[in-house]
Amino acid sequence: MGGIHRHGGHGHGHAHSQGHGHNPGQSRAHGHDPDHDHDHGNGHHAYGFHHHHDRTPPPPGQGRAFAIAIALNAAFVVAEVVAGLWSGSLALLADAGHNLSDVLALLLAWGASVLAARPASAAYTWGFKSSSILAALANAALLWVALGAILLETVHRFFNPAPVQGSVMMAVAAIGIAINTISAAMFARGRKHDLNLRAAFIHLMADAAVSAGVVVAGAAILLTGIVWIDPLTSLAITLVIGWGSWRLLKDALRMGLLAVPPGIDSVAVREWLAARPGVTRIHDLHIWPMSTTETALTAHLEMPAGHPGDAFLHQLAEDLASRFGIDHATVQVEAGTAPCPLAQAGHH
Repeated sequence: MGGIHRHGGHGHGHAHSQGHGHNPGQSRAHGHDPDHDHDHGNGHHAYGFHHHHDRTPPPPGQGRAFAIAIALNAAFVVAEVVAGLWSGSLALLADAGHNLSDVLALLLAWGASVLAARPASAAYTWGFKSSSILAALANAALLWVALGAILLETVHRFFNPAPVQGSVMMAVAAIGIAINTISAAMFARGRKHDLNLRAAFIHLMADAAVSAGVVVAGAAILLTGIVWIDPLTSLAITLVIGWGSWRLLKDALRMGLLAVPPGIDSVAVREWLAARPGVTRIHDLHIWPMSTTETALTAHLEMPAGHPGDAFLHQLAEDLASRFGIDHATVQVEAGTAPCPLAQAGHH
């Protein structure tokens, strides 16, 4: 089996035509756009084209953005805890707990981005790309554990109300709006292409909105003196964050289970491949996330007419990337003269 792999438009490639018997007389060429062939009988051929096999580099300044956001939010967590204990505000302590989970989430996402940049090895042939998926799962679990703890304390405070200093709530929360907005802005550009950056952006923007809610609650307490406004605000914070993070949790779980990434229609991919000239049947089609930013595909194509040619395979790689956002495709071409064990085993 060989692969068709594309990252951008760079042209480093090599092709394989493999079989059960290696032909010592066949030629191999390596260069800017090389080919080398092997032949494995039984009518099965695999061809591969690799473009830029190393990982797409992270956006410039991403490490600096993580460092600044972590430092700002860690300092703010300490300030919120101190102010929350002093003022008696559960809303501030609830927001501090969520901000702490965001700091840990940012640390996980940063660590995953560093690991994902490490090159592949003999033991880890994909490198550490999937560490970003593990980080996304950990972040989602961490967020919901924090929400559960906040919810329990909120229910307790409803039955045991305590006096709150609304002015302190307002002052600290106003600082939080500024810190979270600045931090979120640093991840705005990359959020559309990376689940980890999207998680950081969503968390930070949610915190900014929550801090705005705490300001309103503080003002309401100052005006009315009603202390249960504080736990009510805490409950609203918990519900808003839970609702906003549900899709993040679902996407992280889907990636962890190697489901087809959102935005890719596997039925459309199958139909498109089956409609390529010379293809009579397709089986063993799999599409899964290699990381939070890259997608892989494997497929067996039956082409009785024989070798489709390098131009066909290069174009297939370009089209899979441009049409469906599939970065790394591995396609095995079969003549159909012998049954494929995977097709007989019922692989889709």
